[in-house]
Amino acid sequence: MTSTELKPRLSGKTAIVTGSGQNIGRAIAELFAAQGADVVVNGSKNRENIDRTVEAINAAGGNAIGVMADVGDPEQVRAMVEEAEKSFGGVDIAVSNVSVRIKYAFEDITVEDWRRTLNSNLSSCFYLAHYVLPGMRERGWGRIIHISGYDGFTGHVPHRAANVTSKAGMHALAKAIAREYGVHKVTANSVVVGAIDTSRAENQHYEQWLVDRAKALIPSGEMGEPNDIAEACLYLASDSAKFVNGQAIHVNGGEYMF
Repeated sequence: MTSTELKPRLSGKTAIVTGSGQNIGRAIAELFAAQGADVVVNGSKNRENIDRTVEAINAAGGNAIGVMADVGDPEQVRAMVEEAEKSFGGVDIAVSNVSVRIKYAFEDITVEDWRRTLNSNLSSCFYLAHYVLPGMRERGWGRIIHISGYDGFTGHVPHRAANVTSKAGMHALAKAIAREYGVHKVTANSVVVGAIDTSRAENQHYEQWLVDRAKALIPSGEMGEPNDIAEACLYLASDSAKFVNGQAIHVNGGEYMF
C-alpha cells in the first residue's frame, strides 16, 4: 500500500470539538474531518462562524453538523451529545476547547468571576466527559482531549488566577479519567497550548510584552499556528497514540521545555 492509499486516520469515528467556530477549534475540526471523522462543530454565540466551519468541511468532502450549545450548561452539553449520537452514532472523540480568560488582580476577582471562569474552562470538560464516557466504555474505545494552556503549568502570566487554576485542573481531570477508563481502551490527555497566533476578541488579546517575550524565548522566533495544535490532537485521537494516556503534550515551540 502506497502512502497515497493509506486509510484516513479517523475513518469511522465521530468527534465533538467544542469552541470550533474559529481559530484552534476550527483547525481541529477541519483536520479531523479531513482524516475521515464525522464532526460536531460547536459554539454558543456566533452561529455564522459555526455555519462557515461546517460549510467548509462539507465542501471539502467531509461530514459535519453544527450544534449551538453553551458547554458551561450540563443540560445543553447532554443535548449536544444526544444530537451527535442521533446524527452519527456514538461519540468516539471529545475535544474540550472552550475557555474564557479574565484578567484581574487577585483581590479584584469576584466570586462570580471565579465561578464563571471555572465553569466555562474546567466544569465544561467534566460535563462533556460525563456524557460521552459511558458510550466509550461500552464500545471499548475512546479519546478525551483537553485543550489546556501553558500558563496553567508555568504561571507566567500575572492577574489570571482563575485561568491558571482552571487550565491546571483540566490536566488533573484528564489524569483522573485516564486512570479510571484506561482499562476500557479510553485515553485522556491534554494538549498544552503555547503562544499561538489567533484572532481574538479585544479583551482576549495577548499583551504585546507577552508576544515579545514569547518570540524572544521560542528558538524559531515565531509564534505557532492553530494547525500546530490540531496536528497534536490528531495524533492523540488516532490509534497511533493508544499507549499515550494521562499525559500533557506541550506545543509551545520550545518557549518552555519540560
